[in-house]
Amino acid sequence: MSDGAIATAGTGRAGGGAVLALDEGTTNTKAVLVDAATGAVLAAASRPLGIAFPAPGHVEQDAAELRDATLAAARACLDVGGDVPLLGIAIASQRESVVCWDRRTGEPLGPVLGWQDARTAAWCADLAAADPGAAERVRERTGLALDPMYSAPKMRAALDAALAAGVPADAVVLGTVDSWLVHALTGEHATELGNASRTLLLDLATCAWDPELLDLFGIPRGALPEPRGSDAGFGRTRAGGALPAGVPVVAVLADSHAAMYAQGCTEPGTGKATYGTGSSVMTPTASAMPAPDGITTTLAWHVGGAPTFAREGNIVASGSALDWMATTLGRPAGTSGGAFLTDLAAGVPDAGGVAFVPAFSGLGAPYWDRAATGVLVGVTAGTTRAHLARAALEAVAHQVADVVDAIESDGLARVDVLRADGGATGSAVLMQVQADLIGRPVQVGDAPEASALGAALLARRTLGHAGEAAGVRRRIHPSGTDPAPARAAWARAVARSRGHAVAG
Repeated sequence: MSDGAIATAGTGRAGGGAVLALDEGTTNTKAVLVDAATGAVLAAASRPLGIAFPAPGHVEQDAAELRDATLAAARACLDVGGDVPLLGIAIASQRESVVCWDRRTGEPLGPVLGWQDARTAAWCADLAAADPGAAERVRERTGLALDPMYSAPKMRAALDAALAAGVPADAVVLGTVDSWLVHALTGEHATELGNASRTLLLDLATCAWDPELLDLFGIPRGALPEPRGSDAGFGRTRAGGALPAGVPVVAVLADSHAAMYAQGCTEPGTGKATYGTGSSVMTPTASAMPAPDGITTTLAWHVGGAPTFAREGNIVASGSALDWMATTLGRPAGTSGGAFLTDLAAGVPDAGGVAFVPAFSGLGAPYWDRAATGVLVGVTAGTTRAHLARAALEAVAHQVADVVDAIESDGLARVDVLRADGGATGSAVLMQVQADLIGRPVQVGDAPEASALGAALLARRTLGHAGEAAGVRRRIHPSGTDPAPARAAWARAVARSRGHAVAG
């Protein structure tokens, strides 16, 4: 085991070879070794990642730490997994975060600007004001909103910082986290199309960088990686690195997309919610058809030369909201925020009229209001820690319900069953509230951390093995409680968060 990575042996037995899946998230990085033929987990390892908030709206990570922690987890996983032939590597990664590095040295030129980072909010607003048609052109071509969550504004900020520090323009390399890890493993400068579709620079119609959008954001084409299909191959591991040399990187997916792939959500009518630091709610669509306001159209994956598109809503704070509330309420060190809050909330039937809107850096889908602020309303002398815990869990479920409502608002998409993954699915309270608020079943997969296994599943299929989607651990049905009063109270709390007048 290396560099503090925590590794465990799986329950499967090695067959003729294995796939190593790397899942680089916001707060930790994981490695999972799976049997290529059966999908059985042979070993797993993880390592926590640091995150910094140096100024309001600024969210940063250390690019070298992301790389080194991922390699350490991979090495630890292989050490525990035993002497099994490694047939391929798969990567799932956090999406819109931006890495800027030096082409000459391969070392980072500054911090990772995280997907939650909103430092470019004013820059985006100024761009939209100076060019009134910019936001609509961006949405028409990329399916996304002109918002600081996406990569292009952050790329511009990182580029400007590098140039100001005296780095020659032709030495600056920009990319999302998947391209940073691919470069670390193979030396190639390539990005997967699903990740590229989150940058505001990829035209969904052509699956290529759009010259006009590059000009709009001031991003030089030569600084960007080559977009490739999810299963198109991303080179082989270099000699002298932390991993065995010559192993092909056969599959790359964005983490939320990988979770949807693992859950088997490949046809319209299916949908998934990933409960991570933030939340992603996605449903496949037959084409890159325009989505309702507040919802994006994205490229889920590009497999076998064909794209699969999806509608998606991104929630900025879900797991991070639970962690904040748990810390505020005094959770013991080493305790999961969701588990701590669930234990507290089990003592009350509802939040006692309390509503919590975790707009720490504004609100994402379907509001896209970066000026919104976090609020806690309805607190009385009778409010207890249990009510606050319940309000935090309900806040996550309400945000997901907001996105489901928006996805379905034009009648062209429907989520019949919501398939759930992520650590917070372990909260029975949260999952029951979720089913009640959306009025349909919630199906919790048997792999709570589905991103790594989704990437591994694509890699196994690319290598010629059969592979099935994740099974179902439990299915939660609505209790029959009318969600209308709770949804109305939540809407009033959101209005307060956004600085709007509230009636009632």
